[in-house]
Amino acid sequence: METAAPSMMAGSWRIDLGDVRSDLDLTIGEIRQLMDLTALMKRTPTRFANVLKGRYLTLLFEKPSLRTRMTFELAIKQLGGDAIVDTGRIGAREPLKDVARNLERWTQGIVARTFSQTTIDDLAKWASVPVINALSDLYHPCQALADIFTMRERFGDLEGRKLAFVGDGNNVAHSLMLNAARLGMNFSLATPAGYEANERIVSLAREFASVSGARLEFNSDAVAAVNGADAVYTDVWTSMGQEEESAIRRQMFAPYQVNAKLFAHARPGAIFMHCLPAKRDEEVTDDVIELDRSAVFDQAENRLHVQKAMLLMLLS
Repeated sequence: METAAPSMMAGSWRIDLGDVRSDLDLTIGEIRQLMDLTALMKRTPTRFANVLKGRYLTLLFEKPSLRTRMTFELAIKQLGGDAIVDTGRIGAREPLKDVARNLERWTQGIVARTFSQTTIDDLAKWASVPVINALSDLYHPCQALADIFTMRERFGDLEGRKLAFVGDGNNVAHSLMLNAARLGMNFSLATPAGYEANERIVSLAREFASVSGARLEFNSDAVAAVNGADAVYTDVWTSMGQEEESAIRRQMFAPYQVNAKLFAHARPGAIFMHCLPAKRDEEVTDDVIELDRSAVFDQAENRLHVQKAMLLMLLS
């Protein structure tokens, strides 16, 4: 179904990825190459101190951010480049296609955190420089890649491991299921009725799983999803832009709280994962997120390392 990326030549990291609009813009081979490069850059950060000197990123943020903004700013700066940040709705003051064609004249890449995947796709259509999806309503590839790297650090080979996602069938769940299915990880998703993952994305994941041998499970039973899992993942029940739904969501998602009782159904040694920010004692109890086996701050740190590797592959 996909072709692997060419082998990484010593000192040559560039791959013509084009844009990273979604997880599917990277082949399986490119994901594995990104993981290997991330590990190398994390071990030997000074080796790459000035590799992107003179390169500049535009960071466009329709939604506020701590981890995404900090890690992308630090990533380009630690590689010798710099970033310019702009907030507010993209295309509100002038047509998006004009915004894109201005930015391509000034900077070498565009990172966008948006409400709509359409905005990401339109930026990529009109800009001649790489566009990176830093979050949309459908995908969160940078987060999912950092999560894959975090699990690889903990477990080594991920093939046959089980990742359970409990809660909303949202953008993070979409990106995780697509990557898990392609890499041979078993993936289970438990959601309340009416909050299931996007059917088209589920269908794509099933196609990938039929090739990799991964097992995918989708149901409303949180215990069944978590049973035997190597990693248990959750996210906030109410995302930005859904605030008026918060009361009904708290009611619907209450049985999906990751607490000690639910987490006990995972494998011994299982890790807890969350993309943060977390609403403690809502989607996850404080005692679970503070466990020694909680990987949430490793995930946050690894956003920096994965994004450094991605920028190197795109911009060097």
